[in-house]
Amino acid sequence: MRKYIIEIIGLLIGSAIFAIGINFFAIPNKLAEGGFIGITMITYYLFEWSPGIVMFILNATLLIIGYKLLKKQLILYTIISIVASSLFIRLTEGLGVPTKETLLGTIFAGIFIGLGLGIVFRSGGTTGGTTVIAQIFHQYFGWSISKTLLAFDLIVVSGGYFVIGFEKTMYTLISIYIGIKVIDYIIEGLNPKKAITVISDKADEIAVLVSNDMNRGVTIFPAKGHFTGERKETLYIIINKQELFELKKIIHGIDSKAFVVIHDVRDVFGEGFTLPSA
Repeated sequence: MRKYIIEIIGLLIGSAIFAIGINFFAIPNKLAEGGFIGITMITYYLFEWSPGIVMFILNATLLIIGYKLLKKQLILYTIISIVASSLFIRLTEGLGVPTKETLLGTIFAGIFIGLGLGIVFRSGGTTGGTTVIAQIFHQYFGWSISKTLLAFDLIVVSGGYFVIGFEKTMYTLISIYIGIKVIDYIIEGLNPKKAITVISDKADEIAVLVSNDMNRGVTIFPAKGHFTGERKETLYIIINKQELFELKKIIHGIDSKAFVVIHDVRDVFGEGFTLPSA
């Protein structure tokens, strides 16, 4: 029960931050956005329709379509997020003012919108619109949520060009890019990890130093070169990004001819790192 309460609080906080990004930074600077919120902003510029009300109507329609395609908990959390974000957007309408520097408003719009969406996603929900579509593609095809959002966002922003003009569209693209990066940081963590594969004749010596000096675990696999037939040992090591330079020094100091492959890791949890995300 405590877990669900924390997640619902996260949905509410994320929705509020998302609304602040829209009404305090995006709309006052006449920026657009992607997805359904982008459509509601365009209708606001054209007809002065309330973004909160239009967003709720569009999302309710999409939610009916996606009801049988998404997990029931996701549907419940999405309903909470849609109601909360629509309400917060409605309550904060007209409170923002344009910044003297459009770029400053653009940056903060991207930060707040990305932070809000990231918290909502990490709490297990969506704010509706194309985020529901992104969740469907992620659930059934394994597509990245952030990249799927970017694709749909660009389609909507392209249409917004005819309303807000070329310059504001360029600022909008900057805002969306910043938002996407913030979403990635929130979902994947602020401290990205690296996976290191090391093939060396001195694997044991490297493993001892990594364990003792860096306090990191090392997994050793037997390996055999196809061309030479030579047998060696392969080390597999997970480290924080900032530890990479130290590890390189250790490997090079022991075996300058070692074969090293460095991989980006999306998420790591377990002893010595972090708990699995909710």
